[in-house]
Amino acid sequence: MIRAATLDDLDALVRIEDRCFDTDRISRRNFRYLLTKANAATLVDEQFGVIRGYSMVLFHSGTSLARLYSYAVDPPYRGQGVGRALVKASEDLALDRECVTLRLEVRRDNRASIKLFEGQGYRYLESVPDYYQDHASALRFEKNLAPHLNPELARVPYYQQTLDFTCGPASLMMAMKGLQSDIELNRKLELRLWRESTTVFMTSGHGGCGPYGLALAAFHRGFDVEVYVNDEGALFITSVRDPEKREVMQIVQEDFLDELKALPVKIVYSALNCHELQEKMEQGGIPVVLISSYRLYQEKFPHWIVVTGFDEHYFYVHDPYVDYPSGKTATDCINMPILKKDFQRMARYGKTGQKSVLILRKSKSRRRH
Repeated sequence: MIRAATLDDLDALVRIEDRCFDTDRISRRNFRYLLTKANAATLVDEQFGVIRGYSMVLFHSGTSLARLYSYAVDPPYRGQGVGRALVKASEDLALDRECVTLRLEVRRDNRASIKLFEGQGYRYLESVPDYYQDHASALRFEKNLAPHLNPELARVPYYQQTLDFTCGPASLMMAMKGLQSDIELNRKLELRLWRESTTVFMTSGHGGCGPYGLALAAFHRGFDVEVYVNDEGALFITSVRDPEKREVMQIVQEDFLDELKALPVKIVYSALNCHELQEKMEQGGIPVVLISSYRLYQEKFPHWIVVTGFDEHYFYVHDPYVDYPSGKTATDCINMPILKKDFQRMARYGKTGQKSVLILRKSKSRRRH
Protein backbone atom coordinates (compact mmCIF):
# COMPACT_ATOMS: atom_id res chain seq x y z
CA MET A 1 0.00 0.00 0.00
CA ILE A 2 1.24 3.46 -0.86
CA ARG A 3 0.24 6.25 1.51
CA ALA A 4 1.33 9.69 2.69
CA ALA A 5 4.26 9.65 5.09
CA THR A 6 3.96 11.03 8.62
CA LEU A 7 6.42 11.87 11.37
CA ASP A 8 5.82 8.38 12.74
CA ASP A 9 7.71 7.10 9.67
CA LEU A 10 10.81 9.17 10.40
CA ASP A 11 12.94 6.30 11.77
CA ALA A 12 12.09 4.09 8.79
CA LEU A 13 12.85 6.85 6.30
CA VAL A 14 16.25 7.56 7.84
CA ARG A 15 17.04 3.84 7.94
CA ILE A 16 16.23 3.40 4.24
CA GLU A 17 18.21 6.52 3.37
CA ASP A 18 21.30 5.21 5.18
CA ARG A 19 21.04 1.81 3.49
CA CYS A 20 20.57 3.20 0.00
CA PHE A 21 23.02 6.11 -0.20
CA ASP A 22 26.67 6.60 0.71
CA THR A 23 26.61 10.36 0.02
CA ASP A 24 24.00 13.12 -0.40
CA ARG A 25 21.85 11.59 2.32
CA ILE A 26 18.79 13.42 3.61
CA SER A 27 19.38 13.94 7.34
CA ARG A 28 16.81 13.26 10.05
CA ARG A 29 16.47 17.02 10.53
CA ASN A 30 15.85 17.59 6.81
CA PHE A 31 13.34 14.74 6.66
CA ARG A 32 11.46 16.36 9.54
CA TYR A 33 11.46 19.72 7.77
CA LEU A 34 10.35 18.19 4.45
CA LEU A 35 7.54 16.31 6.19
CA THR A 36 6.23 19.28 8.18
CA LYS A 37 7.16 22.64 6.65
CA ALA A 38 8.38 22.38 3.07
CA ASN A 39 6.21 22.73 -0.02
CA ALA A 40 6.58 19.00 -0.52
CA ALA A 41 4.87 15.64 -0.17
CA THR A 42 6.38 12.29 0.81
CA LEU A 43 4.89 8.87 -0.01
CA VAL A 44 5.82 5.51 1.48
CA ASP A 45 5.23 1.97 0.28
CA GLU A 46 4.14 -0.13 3.28
CA GLN A 47 3.45 -3.88 3.40
CA PHE A 48 2.51 -5.73 6.61
CA GLY A 49 3.70 -2.76 8.68
CA VAL A 50 7.11 -2.57 6.95
CA ILE A 51 8.16 0.56 5.01
CA ARG A 52 9.75 -0.78 1.82
CA GLY A 53 10.53 2.54 0.08
CA TYR A 54 9.65 6.19 -0.24
CA SER A 55 9.38 8.99 -2.78
CA MET A 56 9.43 12.75 -2.18
CA VAL A 57 7.99 15.41 -4.49
CA LEU A 58 8.77 19.12 -4.27
CA PHE A 59 6.36 21.73 -5.63
CA HIS A 60 7.25 25.13 -7.06
CA SER A 61 4.94 27.84 -5.70
CA GLY A 62 2.94 29.65 -8.35
CA THR A 63 3.74 27.14 -11.09
CA SER A 64 2.47 23.78 -12.32
CA LEU A 65 5.91 22.21 -12.08
CA ALA A 66 6.89 19.44 -9.64
CA ARG A 67 10.21 17.74 -8.97
CA LEU A 68 10.85 14.18 -7.83
CA TYR A 69 13.40 15.25 -5.25
CA SER A 70 14.28 11.81 -3.91
CA TYR A 71 13.15 8.19 -3.98
CA ALA A 72 14.61 5.02 -2.57
CA VAL A 73 13.71 1.36 -2.19
CA ASP A 74 15.10 -0.65 0.72
CA PRO A 75 17.59 -3.18 -0.81
CA PRO A 76 15.71 -6.36 0.32
CA TYR A 77 12.62 -5.23 -1.63
CA ARG A 78 14.20 -4.22 -4.91
CA GLY A 79 13.10 -5.90 -8.11
CA GLN A 80 9.52 -6.27 -6.84
CA GLY A 81 8.01 -3.22 -8.58
CA VAL A 82 8.16 -0.99 -5.49
CA GLY A 83 10.12 1.78 -7.22
CA ARG A 84 7.85 1.77 -10.27
CA ALA A 85 4.76 2.00 -8.07
CA LEU A 86 6.22 4.89 -6.07
CA VAL A 87 7.10 6.83 -9.23
CA LYS A 88 3.59 6.30 -10.63
CA ALA A 89 2.04 7.40 -7.32
CA SER A 90 4.27 10.49 -7.35
CA GLU A 91 3.03 11.36 -10.83
CA ASP A 92 -0.60 10.96 -9.71
CA LEU A 93 0.11 13.14 -6.67
CA ALA A 94 1.65 15.85 -8.86
CA LEU A 95 -1.38 15.79 -11.16
CA ASP A 96 -3.68 16.09 -8.16
CA ARG A 97 -1.76 19.27 -7.28
CA GLU A 98 -2.41 20.60 -10.83
CA CYS A 99 1.18 19.99 -11.95
CA VAL A 100 1.64 19.00 -15.58
CA THR A 101 5.42 18.50 -15.56
CA LEU A 102 7.56 16.32 -13.30
CA ARG A 103 11.36 16.62 -13.38
CA LEU A 104 14.17 14.78 -11.63
CA GLU A 105 17.91 14.16 -11.44
CA VAL A 106 19.55 10.74 -11.28
CA ARG A 107 23.19 9.66 -11.00
CA ARG A 108 24.75 8.88 -14.37
CA ASP A 109 25.94 5.52 -13.04
CA ASN A 110 22.55 4.48 -11.61
CA ARG A 111 21.55 2.31 -14.54
CA ALA A 112 18.59 0.69 -12.76
CA SER A 113 16.90 4.03 -12.03
CA ILE A 114 17.65 5.39 -15.49
CA LYS A 115 16.07 2.29 -17.05
CA LEU A 116 13.03 2.67 -14.79
CA PHE A 117 12.50 6.35 -15.70
CA GLU A 118 13.03 5.79 -19.40
CA GLY A 119 10.57 2.92 -19.25
CA GLN A 120 8.03 5.23 -17.58
CA GLY A 121 8.26 7.76 -20.42
CA TYR A 122 10.72 10.30 -18.99
CA ARG A 123 12.64 12.39 -21.52
CA TYR A 124 16.34 13.11 -21.10
CA LEU A 125 17.08 16.83 -20.76
CA GLU A 126 20.78 17.28 -20.00
CA SER A 127 23.84 16.09 -18.15
CA VAL A 128 24.97 18.06 -15.08
CA PRO A 129 28.64 17.55 -14.16
CA ASP A 130 29.85 17.51 -10.54
CA TYR A 131 26.29 17.41 -9.20
CA TYR A 132 26.73 15.10 -6.20
CA GLN A 133 28.98 15.33 -3.15
CA ASP A 134 31.35 12.74 -4.61
CA HIS A 135 31.52 14.81 -7.85
CA ALA A 136 29.46 12.32 -9.85
CA SER A 137 27.40 13.69 -12.73
CA ALA A 138 23.61 13.76 -12.82
CA LEU A 139 21.24 13.23 -15.70
CA ARG A 140 18.09 15.35 -15.77
CA PHE A 141 14.80 13.92 -17.01
CA GLU A 142 11.31 15.30 -17.50
CA LYS A 143 7.86 13.83 -18.04
CA ASN A 144 4.79 15.63 -19.36
CA LEU A 145 1.97 14.43 -17.13
CA ALA A 146 -0.69 15.87 -19.44
CA PRO A 147 0.26 14.48 -22.88
CA HIS A 148 -2.83 16.01 -24.48
CA LEU A 149 -1.15 19.41 -24.00
CA ASN A 150 1.32 20.13 -26.77
CA PRO A 151 3.11 23.38 -25.92
CA GLU A 152 4.46 25.65 -28.63
CA LEU A 153 7.94 26.26 -27.26
CA ALA A 154 10.47 28.70 -28.68
CA ARG A 155 14.12 27.64 -28.62
CA VAL A 156 15.18 29.92 -25.79
CA PRO A 157 18.42 28.90 -24.05
CA TYR A 158 18.50 29.26 -20.27
CA TYR A 159 20.76 31.70 -18.40
CA GLN A 160 20.83 31.99 -14.62
CA GLN A 161 21.26 35.48 -13.18
CA THR A 162 24.47 35.74 -11.16
CA LEU A 163 23.42 38.67 -8.95
CA ASP A 164 20.25 39.44 -7.03
CA PHE A 165 19.53 42.52 -9.15
CA THR A 166 20.20 41.25 -12.69
CA CYS A 167 16.97 39.38 -13.50
CA GLY A 168 16.19 41.94 -16.22
CA PRO A 169 19.49 41.61 -18.09
CA ALA A 170 19.43 37.80 -17.70
CA SER A 171 15.89 37.60 -19.14
CA LEU A 172 16.81 39.95 -21.96
CA MET A 173 19.87 37.84 -22.75
CA MET A 174 17.77 34.68 -23.02
CA ALA A 175 15.31 36.38 -25.38
CA MET A 176 18.11 37.77 -27.55
CA LYS A 177 19.85 34.39 -27.70
CA GLY A 178 16.57 32.78 -28.73
CA LEU A 179 16.43 35.13 -31.71
CA GLN A 180 20.15 35.30 -32.53
CA SER A 181 22.07 32.11 -31.79
CA ASP A 182 25.58 33.60 -32.05
CA ILE A 183 25.12 35.81 -28.97
CA GLU A 184 27.38 34.59 -26.15
CA LEU A 185 25.68 34.44 -22.76
CA ASN A 186 28.16 35.38 -20.06
CA ARG A 187 28.53 37.54 -17.01
CA LYS A 188 30.26 40.34 -18.91
CA LEU A 189 27.18 40.82 -21.10
CA GLU A 190 24.90 40.49 -18.06
CA LEU A 191 26.66 43.33 -16.24
CA ARG A 192 26.96 45.48 -19.36
CA LEU A 193 23.22 45.24 -19.92
CA TRP A 194 22.60 46.06 -16.27
CA ARG A 195 24.77 49.19 -16.49
CA GLU A 196 22.93 50.30 -19.61
CA SER A 197 19.41 49.73 -18.32
CA THR A 198 19.45 50.25 -14.54
CA THR A 199 17.08 52.73 -12.93
CA VAL A 200 19.91 53.54 -10.45
CA PHE A 201 17.86 52.93 -7.27
CA MET A 202 15.48 50.29 -6.05
CA THR A 203 13.83 49.80 -2.66
CA SER A 204 17.29 49.01 -1.28
CA GLY A 205 20.70 48.04 -2.55
CA HIS A 206 21.66 48.09 -6.21
CA GLY A 207 19.45 49.48 -8.93
CA GLY A 208 16.99 47.36 -10.84
CA CYS A 209 16.19 47.51 -14.52
CA GLY A 210 13.04 49.04 -15.98
CA PRO A 211 11.44 48.38 -19.36
CA TYR A 212 12.76 51.51 -21.08
CA GLY A 213 16.41 50.86 -20.29
CA LEU A 214 16.08 47.21 -21.30
CA ALA A 215 14.34 48.24 -24.53
CA LEU A 216 17.20 50.60 -25.39
CA ALA A 217 19.80 47.92 -24.68
CA ALA A 218 18.00 45.48 -26.99
CA PHE A 219 17.50 48.07 -29.74
CA HIS A 220 21.17 49.05 -29.71
CA ARG A 221 22.01 45.38 -30.30
CA GLY A 222 19.91 45.27 -33.43
CA PHE A 223 16.58 43.89 -32.25
CA ASP A 224 13.12 45.26 -32.97
CA VAL A 225 11.43 46.07 -29.66
CA GLU A 226 7.91 46.91 -28.55
CA VAL A 227 7.23 48.23 -25.04
CA TYR A 228 3.86 47.81 -23.31
CA VAL A 229 3.28 49.56 -19.99
CA ASN A 230 -0.01 50.40 -18.31
CA ASP A 231 1.36 53.42 -16.44
CA GLU A 232 2.87 56.54 -18.00
CA GLY A 233 4.43 57.54 -14.67
CA ALA A 234 7.78 56.52 -13.24
CA LEU A 235 7.88 52.77 -12.61
CA PHE A 236 8.81 51.29 -9.21
CA ILE A 237 8.86 54.75 -7.65
CA THR A 238 6.03 54.20 -5.16
CA SER A 239 8.12 51.65 -3.23
CA VAL A 240 11.00 54.10 -2.70
CA ARG A 241 10.62 56.41 0.29
CA ASP A 242 13.68 58.64 -0.11
CA PRO A 243 12.63 61.79 -2.07
CA GLU A 244 16.07 62.21 -3.63
CA LYS A 245 16.15 58.62 -4.85
CA ARG A 246 12.67 59.04 -6.31
CA GLU A 247 13.74 62.17 -8.16
CA VAL A 248 16.81 60.45 -9.57
CA MET A 249 14.73 57.48 -10.74
CA GLN A 250 12.27 59.80 -12.45
CA ILE A 251 15.05 61.71 -14.24
CA VAL A 252 16.68 58.48 -15.42
CA GLN A 253 13.37 57.18 -16.78
CA GLU A 254 12.65 60.47 -18.56
CA ASP A 255 16.10 60.31 -20.14
CA PHE A 256 15.46 56.75 -21.36
CA LEU A 257 12.11 57.84 -22.78
CA ASP A 258 13.59 60.86 -24.57
CA GLU A 259 16.06 58.58 -26.31
CA LEU A 260 13.42 55.98 -27.18
CA LYS A 261 11.09 58.56 -28.71
CA ALA A 262 13.80 59.44 -31.24
CA LEU A 263 14.05 55.79 -32.28
CA PRO A 264 11.69 53.41 -34.11
CA VAL A 265 10.68 51.70 -30.86
CA LYS A 266 6.96 51.21 -30.35
CA ILE A 267 5.73 52.30 -26.89
CA VAL A 268 2.14 51.45 -26.03
CA TYR A 269 0.53 52.62 -22.79
CA SER A 270 -1.74 49.64 -22.22
CA ALA A 271 -1.45 46.10 -20.88
CA LEU A 272 -1.31 42.95 -22.97
CA ASN A 273 -3.80 40.23 -22.03
CA CYS A 274 -3.01 36.53 -22.38
CA HIS A 275 -4.55 36.25 -25.84
CA GLU A 276 -2.58 39.24 -27.12
CA LEU A 277 0.64 37.92 -25.60
CA GLN A 278 0.09 34.60 -27.33
CA GLU A 279 -0.52 36.38 -30.65
CA LYS A 280 2.79 38.22 -30.29
CA MET A 281 4.55 34.88 -29.84
CA GLU A 282 2.78 33.37 -32.83
CA GLN A 283 4.16 36.29 -34.86
CA GLY A 284 7.74 35.45 -33.81
CA GLY A 285 8.11 37.71 -30.76
CA ILE A 286 9.66 36.64 -27.47
CA PRO A 287 8.14 38.40 -24.43
CA VAL A 288 10.15 39.60 -21.46
CA VAL A 289 7.62 40.20 -18.68
CA LEU A 290 7.67 42.02 -15.36
CA ILE A 291 6.08 40.05 -12.54
CA SER A 292 5.71 40.30 -8.80
CA SER A 293 7.89 37.67 -7.19
CA TYR A 294 5.40 37.13 -4.39
CA ARG A 295 3.52 34.25 -6.01
CA LEU A 296 6.78 32.42 -6.70
CA TYR A 297 8.92 33.29 -3.67
CA GLN A 298 6.56 34.95 -1.14
CA GLU A 299 8.66 38.12 -1.27
CA LYS A 300 7.49 41.33 -2.88
CA PHE A 301 10.02 42.64 -5.37
CA PRO A 302 9.84 43.34 -9.12
CA HIS A 303 11.16 40.46 -11.16
CA TRP A 304 11.71 39.83 -14.88
CA ILE A 305 11.15 36.50 -16.62
CA VAL A 306 11.04 35.43 -20.28
CA VAL A 307 8.05 33.59 -21.79
CA THR A 308 9.17 30.58 -23.82
CA GLY A 309 5.91 29.03 -24.97
CA PHE A 310 2.22 28.34 -24.45
CA ASP A 311 -0.51 25.79 -24.84
CA GLU A 312 -4.23 25.80 -24.25
CA HIS A 313 -3.98 26.34 -20.50
CA TYR A 314 -0.41 27.37 -19.66
CA PHE A 315 2.36 29.82 -20.37
CA TYR A 316 5.89 28.42 -20.06
CA VAL A 317 8.64 30.65 -18.69
CA HIS A 318 12.36 30.72 -17.94
CA ASP A 319 12.99 32.26 -14.53
CA PRO A 320 16.61 33.47 -14.23
CA TYR A 321 16.54 33.23 -10.43
CA VAL A 322 17.33 29.85 -8.83
CA ASP A 323 16.13 29.63 -5.23
CA TYR A 324 18.86 27.36 -3.88
CA PRO A 325 17.92 27.85 -0.18
CA SER A 326 14.55 26.21 -0.96
CA GLY A 327 16.21 23.20 -2.58
CA LYS A 328 15.67 24.37 -6.16
CA THR A 329 18.03 23.79 -9.06
CA ALA A 330 18.22 25.35 -12.51
CA THR A 331 16.07 22.55 -13.88
CA ASP A 332 13.18 23.86 -11.73
CA CYS A 333 13.39 27.22 -13.50
CA ILE A 334 13.35 26.16 -17.15
CA ASN A 335 10.10 26.20 -19.14
CA MET A 336 8.07 26.40 -15.94
CA PRO A 337 4.36 25.87 -16.71
CA ILE A 338 2.11 28.55 -15.18
CA LEU A 339 -1.66 28.53 -15.56
CA LYS A 340 -2.71 31.49 -17.68
CA LYS A 341 -5.07 32.79 -15.01
CA ASP A 342 -2.23 32.68 -12.46
CA PHE A 343 0.18 34.27 -14.92
CA GLN A 344 -2.20 37.16 -15.45
CA ARG A 345 -2.34 37.75 -11.69
CA MET A 346 1.43 37.68 -11.18
CA ALA A 347 2.29 39.83 -14.24
CA ARG A 348 1.97 43.06 -12.26
CA TYR A 349 3.93 44.77 -9.53
CA GLY A 350 3.22 47.01 -6.58
CA LYS A 351 0.11 48.49 -5.03
CA THR A 352 -0.78 50.25 -8.29
CA GLY A 353 -0.52 47.02 -10.32
CA GLN A 354 2.16 48.26 -12.73
CA LYS A 355 2.44 46.05 -15.80
CA SER A 356 5.26 45.93 -18.31
CA VAL A 357 6.12 43.68 -21.25
CA LEU A 358 8.88 43.89 -23.85
CA ILE A 359 8.39 42.05 -27.15
CA LEU A 360 11.67 41.28 -28.92
CA ARG A 361 11.87 40.29 -32.58
CA LYS A 362 14.54 39.80 -35.17
CA SER A 363 15.21 43.04 -36.98
CA LYS A 364 13.87 43.19 -40.52
CA SER A 365 15.52 46.43 -41.54
CA ARG A 366 18.66 47.08 -39.50
CA ARG A 367 22.11 45.60 -39.30
CA ARG A 368 23.36 44.62 -35.89
CA HIS A 369 26.34 46.46 -34.52
